[in-house]
Amino acid sequence: MRPEEELGTLLQRLEMTLAVAESCTGGLLAHRITNVPGSSTYFLGGFIAYSDKTKEEFLGVRHETLVVHGAVSEETAREMARGARQRVGTDLAVSITGIAGPTGGTTEKPVGLVYIALAAPGDERCQRSVWQGDRLQNKVQSVEAAMGLVLSYLRVQTGDVSSEEG
Repeated sequence: MRPEEELGTLLQRLEMTLAVAESCTGGLLAHRITNVPGSSTYFLGGFIAYSDKTKEEFLGVRHETLVVHGAVSEETAREMARGARQRVGTDLAVSITGIAGPTGGTTEKPVGLVYIALAAPGDERCQRSVWQGDRLQNKVQSVEAAMGLVLSYLRVQTGDVSSEEG
């Protein structure tokens, strides 16, 4: 089963809803989720917040967070996920912010750096990765990782941790 299909199955089983907040992936995560028939029962929507201004206005990311930590940071990813969850009114929200490349990287924040955050009832998670691919590969790997983060949360909620990759 593809990750987006398992995501839908578990969200339906748990009667939970999901929103997304995407930056560097430009809607690819929402695209993958909505490729599954019936996804409208659990996927309520999301945001493509590519600019700092959009992150602030649409998702409520604090200006201070962007100034101090930058758009590509754990702090921004967490605020994006919280904002999407609150604004769409879902049980869960996942966010992705990063540097897809081939330009835009620095020594501190190289091309391929991505932060993915999950906001859930009483739980919040964030993971940092640095992908080594080209722009499209970095976007695809980010989407796979975002689905993996949500799936790991959902598997725990269902008590089915046996299907987690280890």
